[in-house]
Amino acid sequence: MNTNGREHLLACLGAIERTHPEGVEGEVLVLDNASDDGSAAAARRWDGERGSRRAGELRLLALERRAGKAENDSTLMRAARGRCCLLLNEDSELRPGAAGALLAALEADPGAAAATAQLLDSDGEPVPCAWRFPGVRTALVGALFLHRRLTVQSGGTEIRRVDWAQSSALLVRREAADEVAYMDPAFFVYYDECDFAKRLAGAGWHSLFVPAAEAVHHDQLSTDLAAGLPRIVEFHRNRDLYMRKHHGPAAALAVRLLTAWSYALRALAATVLPRHPARVHWAHARQALVPRRGTSIADAARTSMS
Repeated sequence: MNTNGREHLLACLGAIERTHPEGVEGEVLVLDNASDDGSAAAARRWDGERGSRRAGELRLLALERRAGKAENDSTLMRAARGRCCLLLNEDSELRPGAAGALLAALEADPGAAAATAQLLDSDGEPVPCAWRFPGVRTALVGALFLHRRLTVQSGGTEIRRVDWAQSSALLVRREAADEVAYMDPAFFVYYDECDFAKRLAGAGWHSLFVPAAEAVHHDQLSTDLAAGLPRIVEFHRNRDLYMRKHHGPAAALAVRLLTAWSYALRALAATVLPRHPARVHWAHARQALVPRRGTSIADAARTSMS
């Protein structure tokens, strides 16, 4: 799925072509989310210029109106013809062997609905990409600054079960996705894959972390508050939506309070630590406390379409 990320999209497509597993039939679906940077045309040119078509036919789904990530990932999975769907952001680049390792993990575990790659930052360093399901307990762990030790589940060298994983490079079994009616479009972006994994778990499926599969996920988020505020709003609004949906209003309130506390402490620490964005932490603290305030990415998209 791509939204105004033409250069990243072309790099992603190139990586798909280079790393497609031998002997595996496939197709490449590109959903362009009403981009205005020429992404759709660039994808068509790329398809026309490539030779071997190792990764299979390219199909372009070009939207005229921008939609949310959950809705778009569901559209891609419904349109796909394969048994498994490898969801990728436009800013994700598969490393050699990644797709094959993810597919082998799903084939070896019939109860697994999804398998995630180890995500790497732009410098090639591993970043957290799988976690325990959110709840009051994980919010308390975060307030005690033990998140990396007790909540992050990506790590180690062996395949392991995890609660949920980021969908930047996530292989999904279509049978399982169909069973739970795919992703919930109420999550425009953020917590969409978490809600998806929670519903899969409720249906008896589980998710896997596959460290042998690696994918670079380029960080496009800005520390500039003016540019990043809609993402902060969207993040906390959807965390609250997830909590109310799966745990109820009392638990959602507890998580808001604990999360606001932890970000406020970070903001205070950032006032004396170099290169730490105190204003961004304060924005997170305020938004966690009152998630309905402000303009989110979804709000901005709806405004631009009206």
